[in-house]
Amino acid sequence: MDARVQHVTFITFIILVCWIAFMIAWERISPYRKGLPFFRDGFWVDLVWYTLIQSYFLKILIFDYIIAPIQHSLPFQSSIQFVKPWPVFWQVMFFLVTHDLYIYLFHRFQHHSKFFWRTHEAHHSGKHVDFMAGSRSHIMEIIINQTIEFAPIVLFGADPIVIPIKACLDAVQGMFIHANIDVKLGKLKYLINTPELHLWHHANYVEVFHANFSTKFAIWDHLFGTAYDPGFKPGNEPENWGLHYDYPRDYFLQHAFSVKRFDEQKLLKYKWFAWYYDLRLNLMNFFRRLIGMPMIQVPRPLLPSKHPLEEQPVETPEPELQEV
Repeated sequence: MDARVQHVTFITFIILVCWIAFMIAWERISPYRKGLPFFRDGFWVDLVWYTLIQSYFLKILIFDYIIAPIQHSLPFQSSIQFVKPWPVFWQVMFFLVTHDLYIYLFHRFQHHSKFFWRTHEAHHSGKHVDFMAGSRSHIMEIIINQTIEFAPIVLFGADPIVIPIKACLDAVQGMFIHANIDVKLGKLKYLINTPELHLWHHANYVEVFHANFSTKFAIWDHLFGTAYDPGFKPGNEPENWGLHYDYPRDYFLQHAFSVKRFDEQKLLKYKWFAWYYDLRLNLMNFFRRLIGMPMIQVPRPLLPSKHPLEEQPVETPEPELQEV
């Protein structure tokens, strides 16, 4: 990595740190859902496993073992580097808009496909949505989306600093649209995606399962008729948010659940599963005991959920397929 890229990467890191501090303060000052705890359910899974560990290893996998081999194996690479002479600003804007359109289309496709829904449901599993909830994404979803995002930047000959700039913009907007903040941007919401629209996408209502797919530019939802903006909030109860079926809390169990459905309550009868299931909680309580903090209690068994718009319990966790 040359000095110029290192410099830009450092600047984007400082921007992200400041933005995180700003998001935390904003959520406390003007919350969309009042009373949402900072250390909410799933906080440590999202921070440690998804934000830190998964992001670190997938960055290595995507850039070193997927994009780099593709780059070195293309004999005609110089002929497709059409963005190379462009100014950096227009390179960033080009990849920002084109990738965002792709994300809208693929995101919409995931909600219509039983197979690809399993690579996306983790992102919808949180009952407490905040600025960090957007980091919860299945490994395969990240590999697909970030390969398609960054491979063209490399292959089309963009300036290397476009990568950290684009990644910074992704993170800033991702935190913003998931943040628990009560903000209205007026008519600008028809262009720029906001929590006002995207938080509805994480609500547990059938009306929004096939709506509000945009990430950065809300204009895609308005252009393609998938915008849902009723003018009121989904509600402040846990059943108003997340999935309408029980979903594992553990990082590894969440990924296992995407491959093979299972009932955690039934598996808890096995000692090895109960030991693993309680391992993280027991470790946290061990360290809390050392410093004199009260123990954390998590009730068991998990209560079955029910979709708030249906009188009968949902029998299948798969979404209903519709024509795109």
